[in-house]
Amino acid sequence: MIEPFVAWPGARETYPETARGDVSWFTLVSGDRTPSVALSAGLAEFPSDGTGLALHRHAQPEIYHVVAGEGIVIIEGVAHPVRAGATVFIPGDAEHGVRNTGAETLKIFYVFPTDSFSDVVYRYS
Repeated sequence: MIEPFVAWPGARETYPETARGDVSWFTLVSGDRTPSVALSAGLAEFPSDGTGLALHRHAQPEIYHVVAGEGIVIIEGVAHPVRAGATVFIPGDAEHGVRNTGAETLKIFYVFPTDSFSDVVYRYS
């Protein structure tokens, strides 16, 4: 049986190359870091300079919940304006990306139905 736990953000992570986008994240739940299974989750942050996460896809579906800020989530070529309070479902293998359109940092809580964040293989367009 998996025991309940409280997760606190670890170190801020980023991509080593800028072609993937200007995003940083904190992994909160991931089986390789926490005593968890079946879900992984974290908090992504996008600076207010209009950049974001490049178009990509992965096998797992994903949920975004916008915690702060405003932006655009592009899913299969369709731009969806979002702001704090919005929740977005992204089907598995759907091409998607994120762009901050506001004056403050865009913060998105994300969830994948997989044991570890490292299970998610990003394929960039």
